[in-house]
Amino acid sequence: MNIGEKNVGTVDRVVRIIVGIAFLAGFALNMVAAPLSYLVVLIGIIALVTGAIGTCPAYSVIGISTLDTSG
Repeated sequence: MNIGEKNVGTVDRVVRIIVGIAFLAGFALNMVAAPLSYLVVLIGIIALVTGAIGTCPAYSVIGISTLDTSG
């Protein structure tokens, strides 16, 4: 599996997008204390981007794929 190759399935993508939006909304609404807020934003952006593009570099390194390639 190569980095940049699609490896995130539909359900995984939807969950990542929802989690990303939730984390960013939590930050925007000041629901997270200051030192932790930057980590929340980073995780939210990563989740949103990997869900949107369908590729997770960590999955590529580990060799995991949630993409259904059966048909």
